[in-house]
Amino acid sequence: MGYKVVVVGATGNVGHEMLNILAERGFPVDEIAVLASRKSLGTEVTFGDKTLKTKDLDTFDFTGWDMSLWAVGSDATKKYAPKAAKAGCVVIDNSSLYRYDPDVPLIVPEVNPDAVHDYAKKNIIANPNCSTAQMVVALKPLHDRATIKRVVVSTYQSVSGAGKAGMDELWDQTKGMYVPGQEKDPDTFTKQIAFNVIPHIDVFMDDGSTKEEWKMVAETKKIVDKAIKVTATCVRVPVMVGHSEAVNIEFEDFLDEDEARDILRTAPGIMVIDKRENGGYVTPVECVGDYATFISRIRQDSTIENGLNLWCVSDNLRKGAALNAVQIAELLGRECLKKG
Repeated sequence: MGYKVVVVGATGNVGHEMLNILAERGFPVDEIAVLASRKSLGTEVTFGDKTLKTKDLDTFDFTGWDMSLWAVGSDATKKYAPKAAKAGCVVIDNSSLYRYDPDVPLIVPEVNPDAVHDYAKKNIIANPNCSTAQMVVALKPLHDRATIKRVVVSTYQSVSGAGKAGMDELWDQTKGMYVPGQEKDPDTFTKQIAFNVIPHIDVFMDDGSTKEEWKMVAETKKIVDKAIKVTATCVRVPVMVGHSEAVNIEFEDFLDEDEARDILRTAPGIMVIDKRENGGYVTPVECVGDYATFISRIRQDSTIENGLNLWCVSDNLRKGAALNAVQIAELLGRECLKKG
């Protein structure tokens, strides 16, 4: 016996990936509904070998549905998700709306699976920010061994993190560099993204950090350990898909780089590719379409007593969003609903 599943925002990049991953992983679906805004009503999407037509989120009745995966913005989620939750349909939300609510679990299944049992407080589970999700998968097994004190991370985040509009802007600006008359001014981003990098994601906060940077701090504390100190610099780069991170970690106890490599090799959700030779590391282009979080460039940091550096790469549309949501759905079914 399977589940009655709803995918909200099925016409967007993340919604498409949710459907693809549900099918790829053989999630036990008895019935599926795909929802979108009224302007996209009737748009066709694929789920495995099936073609589905989107229904109107505004009028959909969630009564009798088991779980819903949400890939819409915070405004729409705020309006409709409580209705789904109240109707008994568990909400797995990819927006930032509920991440910092103490009554809503924020889950990366490889890191804090036990938190799923707290879903019943509001019938809602939050999916973390894409940049946080891949980092904490790498941090957790190392933290269990040597206790992390402080993390310094610089991100190199692809334009797909800003949705289809971000991808289109990079494409159009790149073409405009070579085709007279097709120049494209910044719209989605604050400055030109083609052949450039922008140290600004989301809005600025009073302390000078951006909200994206704040998210990494707050979410790492909630998911892994509130005692960990985190400082982040988040940068948008001209890559279509795949986020990369340079991560510096300071531990309470000494952790040798070889032991760290061995720990990460056996950790769930991680693939270590770390050869000290040309091409012996993973780049964003190579991670696209993969489930794993790839770790490379593991090495001792000699400037502090107990430090390591590593390079972390993942498909942000998958592990950073859709895959993590589906993994939460699998965990919810296995541990709590237990129908499939």
